[in-house]
Amino acid sequence: MEREGYESDKNRLFVMDLTTGGKTYVTEQFDYNTDDFVWNSDNRTVYMVSPVKGTTHLYAADIITREITPITQGKYDYTSVALGNGKLIAKRQSMSQPAEIYSVDIASGQAIEISLENKEILDQLRMGEVEERWIATTDGKEMLTWVVYPPDFDPAKSYPALLYCQGGPQSMVSQFWSYRWNIQMMAANGYIVVAPNRRGLPGFGQEWLEQISGDYSGQNMKDYLSAIDAVAKEPYVDENRLGCTGASYGGFSVYWLAGNHEGRFKAFLSHAGIFNLEAQYLETEEMWFADWDLGGPFWDKSNAVAQRSYANSPHKFVDRWDTPIMITHGEYDYRILASQGMMAFNAAQLRGIPSRMLIFPDENHWISKPQNGVLFQREFFRWFDEWLKCKFLIEKIPSKVL
Repeated sequence: MEREGYESDKNRLFVMDLTTGGKTYVTEQFDYNTDDFVWNSDNRTVYMVSPVKGTTHLYAADIITREITPITQGKYDYTSVALGNGKLIAKRQSMSQPAEIYSVDIASGQAIEISLENKEILDQLRMGEVEERWIATTDGKEMLTWVVYPPDFDPAKSYPALLYCQGGPQSMVSQFWSYRWNIQMMAANGYIVVAPNRRGLPGFGQEWLEQISGDYSGQNMKDYLSAIDAVAKEPYVDENRLGCTGASYGGFSVYWLAGNHEGRFKAFLSHAGIFNLEAQYLETEEMWFADWDLGGPFWDKSNAVAQRSYANSPHKFVDRWDTPIMITHGEYDYRILASQGMMAFNAAQLRGIPSRMLIFPDENHWISKPQNGVLFQREFFRWFDEWLKCKFLIEKIPSKVL
């Protein structure tokens, strides 16, 4: 990376000649990150892991010609790479499979699973279809959105849908596997999940990635609404049963959309989200991050970028909140303090908004303990089922029956 204080700067691959000190910028013409790499025995080729257009794959980089050639493809994420017996040994995962170790043929890209750690469990489960959809944005661009359907999906039926808001903010919505934010778990509970690669994510070039800095409330929020609006038009999606959820920057997105969604959503759930940007600037242990992404301190009245950021803090729109919201947070979170969630919950309570709060006294920014993860999943679906399933069914029953 080149720019101090910018954690999402491009990861550039260089080769240095140890004799002369000269450097070759191998990925200069490759508009994507290098996240892991290993030398080939020919001392000319470097195999690397790079996120490109919603998936993370293996590439070969020729250090002389600087040509980058893809090795693998498909709806997978390769997260590490090593070399062994003429094959690439890589860890691979997807939204439908936790990480396993694969042997990859360099010439053909054919991958063979060699660890089989989760096979016995996966053989007992049904996964939903994962669809790659490109959706038009308000500024005339195309945005990759993953749409995940419930197992045994029936297009003749009508389903509730969840908009998944990514954290980071600059972390690609790839074919990731998570034990907390598991898209297939959401689908298995009867929801169609809409997961957009909105503005501010890697894998779509530096311009797409960097647009979000200083514009938290801008184009990426329009991208979210473009994604859910497009999918909600489908006959199998009930536009009256839309929910919205996310963590960290995704939690910020939930809070911001709660005051700016124009009636689209019927329930929200935010984990570890930023509610008050001015407080966040003074609370976080990553103040350098806030300086870069928000534009600077809120007291700098001459800084137009910073002033725009703070003027659009989610707490400024609480007067527009009108939708049930659940808030979760860890008390060991020093990146986004639990006080952010407490402020949001109190605001909802004072406004008379149906609201619920779940505090984990022994968790940080992530829910890492297995039993806490089980509790989180139970409460997550208890909340959305109440507002997107149970309440909907009650409203459909004639009052004389009740």
